[in-house]
Amino acid sequence: MAVCGADVLEVRRRRVAEALATEDALVLIGAGQPIPKPGGLDQTYPFRAHPEYYWLTGLRRSGGVLAFDSRRGWVHFVRPVSDEERLWEGAVAAVEGEDVSELPAWLKARADRRVALLGSPVEGVEGDPQLAGLLRGRLDDVRRRKDAAEVELHQRAVTATAAGHAKARDVIRPGVTERQIQIELEAEMFRQGADAVAFGTIVGVGSNAAVLHFQPGGRIVNSDDLVLVDAGGEVEGYAGDVTRTYPAGNRFTAAQQAIYDLVLASQRAAIARCHIGAEWHDVHRAAARVLAAGLRGFGILKGDVESLLDSEAIALFFPHGIGHMVGLGVRDVGGRAPGREEVRRFCGARLRVDLPLEEGFLMTVEPGVYFVPALLDNPERRHRFRDTVAWDKVEPWRSVGGVRIEDNVLLTAAGPRVTTEAIPK
Repeated sequence: MAVCGADVLEVRRRRVAEALATEDALVLIGAGQPIPKPGGLDQTYPFRAHPEYYWLTGLRRSGGVLAFDSRRGWVHFVRPVSDEERLWEGAVAAVEGEDVSELPAWLKARADRRVALLGSPVEGVEGDPQLAGLLRGRLDDVRRRKDAAEVELHQRAVTATAAGHAKARDVIRPGVTERQIQIELEAEMFRQGADAVAFGTIVGVGSNAAVLHFQPGGRIVNSDDLVLVDAGGEVEGYAGDVTRTYPAGNRFTAAQQAIYDLVLASQRAAIARCHIGAEWHDVHRAAARVLAAGLRGFGILKGDVESLLDSEAIALFFPHGIGHMVGLGVRDVGGRAPGREEVRRFCGARLRVDLPLEEGFLMTVEPGVYFVPALLDNPERRHRFRDTVAWDKVEPWRSVGGVRIEDNVLLTAAGPRVTTEAIPK
């Protein structure tokens, strides 16, 4: 069933039509097909409609194709509900649109036109890849700016996410495992309205907190550990994405507190840079600058702060980008401005977004400091950064593991609005 009203979808299609209409072409946006499980006979993985299709139709159903003719407008081809579906899945509402079996005839009547395939592949149709790349860039540009319906769904996901984090904080204590924390957190998100988790929940205890996407396991929380929790609920495809780092008991150790306070100051500096027109890589640099100055103050880094950024020394401790777009999925749209290189490095990190910020962008801001053995014990890196890292001073900090603090930020004309501010940090 559609999750957005017809008026919302009409506005979205009108905006996209304006962006695509300059090319005299046909555009097909496929929903996709279920993926069979290996050895599962008739079992499939849970189906997720392609975001480009879902955003324009509000439908999660497989097999559909939304077609756009720059001369005639939109036509929605859908897979009719079958008796077999009703047998196995119960009452399935009928879906408005043309039978997808009519799509070949629709295309044949326009055989002299170029075709761009967006969304998921459409069986039996080959499109122009160069045209598809051009038009996908235009569609992405429209989708990046969140409308009110999207913000509302995101905020509902944040409400569930907040409940999950509150439960996690209650559960975290010496003697529990990472897996137990995950179970209680996720259950509470479902109780409070989430219909899915937005991504695999991350719970890392002690040194495991230095693994960026750690999968929780059986490690037991000790009294002097910190616990990094990165989790988000999802509502009708829209995600929250929040990281908090908690002490095992009532307070951090002195070293943990020092790193935590530094990361929090870094995040505040980055959020303050989230204004319309600012470059995302400048937001990253603002965070990295605070971290580099702090680590220099601890005696870990040596030299001028700007040189620690330009030399990429800071990436030994802050190896990832400052964040990404979030919304329809935990990695929503993103990308780079036209004419920019595929991948650029800033302060040693590859950023998922290389754009100036615009009103309606919804971003995560998630700086961190980590003590990662794979980075710190690498002989090549130890040699390269021998003049900027006091390697003997690093050792006492390793037990911290890692600290990350992440919030979701909506760009507005009045400035950045933290949609996750109700979650304590």
